[in-house]
Amino acid sequence: MASSVRTRIAPSPTGDPHVGTAYVALFNYALARQTGGSFVLRIEDTDRQRSTTASERQILDALSWLGLEWDEGPDIGGEFGPYRQSERTEIYLEHVEQLVAKGAAYPCFCTRERLDALRVEQKAAKGRLGYDRLCRSIDPEEARRRIEAGEDHVIRLAMPTEGETVAHDLLRGDIVIANAQVDDQVLLKSDGHPTYHLANVVDDHLMGITHVIRAEEWISSLPKHVQLYHALGWQLPVFCHLPLLRNADTSKISKRKNPVSLDHFRQAGILPEALLNYLALMGWTMPDERDQFTLEDFVSEFRLEDISLGGPVFDLDKLNWLNGKYIRDFSVDELLARLRDNPLSDSYLRSILPLVQERIDTLADFVAYADFFFVGDVRYEESAMHKLVAKDRTPPQTAKAFRILLEEHLDTILEWNAANIETAMREFCEANGWTPKELFMPIRIAVTGRTATPPLFETMEVLGKPRCRWRLRRAMETLRGMKT
Repeated sequence: MASSVRTRIAPSPTGDPHVGTAYVALFNYALARQTGGSFVLRIEDTDRQRSTTASERQILDALSWLGLEWDEGPDIGGEFGPYRQSERTEIYLEHVEQLVAKGAAYPCFCTRERLDALRVEQKAAKGRLGYDRLCRSIDPEEARRRIEAGEDHVIRLAMPTEGETVAHDLLRGDIVIANAQVDDQVLLKSDGHPTYHLANVVDDHLMGITHVIRAEEWISSLPKHVQLYHALGWQLPVFCHLPLLRNADTSKISKRKNPVSLDHFRQAGILPEALLNYLALMGWTMPDERDQFTLEDFVSEFRLEDISLGGPVFDLDKLNWLNGKYIRDFSVDELLARLRDNPLSDSYLRSILPLVQERIDTLADFVAYADFFFVGDVRYEESAMHKLVAKDRTPPQTAKAFRILLEEHLDTILEWNAANIETAMREFCEANGWTPKELFMPIRIAVTGRTATPPLFETMEVLGKPRCRWRLRRAMETLRGMKT
């Protein structure tokens, strides 16, 4: 391959940094390094309501922790910037105008009410779901007058209605999709901002991306992207869709069944080199079939074409086993340095000490009193087990409350601090007919294993969102196993 290879990772800053992002980034990074090319980090923040600068910082920090350093990005700049989509709106508008002028896209004036009614009608008829292309037949001059009059509209892709779109995937060969089955995708929203599909294609081309290596969930979008490339007169990149990371039951890995936050693995004491090693094994095997290898070994040996398409199972036990092999290979001094970096860093200890200082009488007391700040899973004190179930509630009711609290209130917190945690928990109580007294003790036990701890919200802040999420889900499993 030529040294002009350019790959990218393009995460959305809408939550915790995801292990799937690291998985895809690893293969993009490896190809760029192996060929002497460039690895680009682009922030895809087209979701304006959910995107946050805090999430962007977490993503950049997590990828740096793993050692997947990029050559261009929002923090270091580069020849093809800006590298945040929110800063490239004028570029997208320019290309939308080109598409409309060519007849490859068109204004759509359908209201939300009409689209909702159409969907209900299509479901009742058990037909194909999707836009019925009503506005596609509007005369361009009429459409122009309506736009100038200020009528709300979006811009849609004019997908061919006949024939097939053929796209070659490096791992799967030709992917053929009937055009009639593909919706006229919205490219530009009514607020003048692009959707993912438009921004993704425009950015990949203008940033010179030669290889689009991404998760297989994007295969369904491939015909839309290919048609955009064709409409704009651009050469297609090499497409390579990686197999999804999966749970043991073959479902797509998700935070409902497994920890998926890179911050969780970091807090849990997983080494960055062990995690990268394990993620490489999810899609590829060393020629000599050894399980343990360095990032440099992987970059040197791997071939993109040799990635396995089998559904890789993300097995926490195997990850822990591999992590243990790395730990046992350390010298004592190296192990001490790693412990001092995490979990015994000065900054982490400083966050804990104010919470326990008034509650211990000897220095030795600290270890016993504060151990839940350092372990992965907590063990419930015998005296606390019965209080894990909220008073006058059943185990299933308590487990359901934990799930709703987590998914609808805690998971939505963007800035994880004591004040926001308290607000979220009190809002849950008001919305679901619980009292703080009923809820707070079971939550305390779920995240610490104890009935007596430092202040709950401050404790949860220090523990961090990934660890609290994991412990609440483990508590839900415990509750489901209890007799009602």
